[in-house]
Amino acid sequence: MNLLLTALDGGSPQRSGTVVIHVTVLDANDNAPVFSQAVYKASLPENSPSDTIVINVSATDADEGVNGDLTYNFGHGSDDDINAFSIDPKSGEVKVTGVIDFEERSSFEISIKAKDGLGLTSYAKNVSPGAEVGIINVQDRDSENNRQVRCSIQQNIPFKLVPSIKNYYSLVTTGQLDRELVSDYNITITATDEGSPPLSSFKTVQLSVADINDNPPVFEEQSYSAYVTENNKPGSTLCSVTARDPDWRQNDTGVIHAVRTFDYEQFMSFKVHVMARDNGSPPLSSNVTVSVFISDVNDNSPQILYPAPEGNSFMTELVPKAAHGGSLVSKVIAVDADSGQNAWLSYHIVKSTDPDFYYWSPQRRDQDTAGHF
Repeated sequence: MNLLLTALDGGSPQRSGTVVIHVTVLDANDNAPVFSQAVYKASLPENSPSDTIVINVSATDADEGVNGDLTYNFGHGSDDDINAFSIDPKSGEVKVTGVIDFEERSSFEISIKAKDGLGLTSYAKNVSPGAEVGIINVQDRDSENNRQVRCSIQQNIPFKLVPSIKNYYSLVTTGQLDRELVSDYNITITATDEGSPPLSSFKTVQLSVADINDNPPVFEEQSYSAYVTENNKPGSTLCSVTARDPDWRQNDTGVIHAVRTFDYEQFMSFKVHVMARDNGSPPLSSNVTVSVFISDVNDNSPQILYPAPEGNSFMTELVPKAAHGGSLVSKVIAVDADSGQNAWLSYHIVKSTDPDFYYWSPQRRDQDTAGHF
């Protein structure tokens, strides 16, 4: 930024000096890395060979230089998860390094962190389809075929039962869950034996979908307008902006206050850029522009430009002795710094030794009004 500093003395005539100040803003490490997605999902065939690319994660950092130089690593997790994959610290490319056996492991969930040069860190998850959300155990006290049990769940939900070891089933996802669309599921599990006649029982399990920060705030309006009268009091309210976020407990309202008094004659309008940022990890944000319009107040008196006042309010005009009625005697020019009707001027003779000799003839009613008499 360039600042022009002017110094004025109190002499007559007044003298001044100026200097230009160049301000260079240095970057601080005040931004954490932000992943392009909070959760990455990938499909991987079993028995995939080593060096098979699983997915490529990506994060950005608004800082510059070393403050924005990112490296990728795995976060906290089990040794089995971490040993099965590797991640390129510079590109964020995840590859297979171990044995991928569906019968041994049907899904992986890996925490990935992005760290900038001075240590600010954000996390993302890499999840494969078929994530296990629960384990079901079923027992029947009969013997032989009478104790053979089959389990099933209702249709039209994004879950299925996968047989595991004897009398155990894994409840796994079949599709992507979206808490903002469906936050809870009531899953009815029915167990039926192979007896004759078959006997069955059921149990309902309530599953709540945990929230992730996958939605940015959205302002209710694409832009806002605010109106304030000049000479306002500092601290007065200009307007209120509201942003909605479908994630959990993220809605917010922001009230914009004036911190100073505005003068219409200095500037008639200005713009304020407002950012709404949630508290997620990584945080998501959006922006909106508020246009502030200042209304004029009649706080300026008219200023006479001609005749120029030189210490007294009298002016002398010479009129020919033989001047006829309607002859121009003089002209008064005045302006008003206000706007609109507040700047309309009219002229009147307040006092005259002989009012029958003179009359005013205003030419037009605007800021450049001139009066003839």
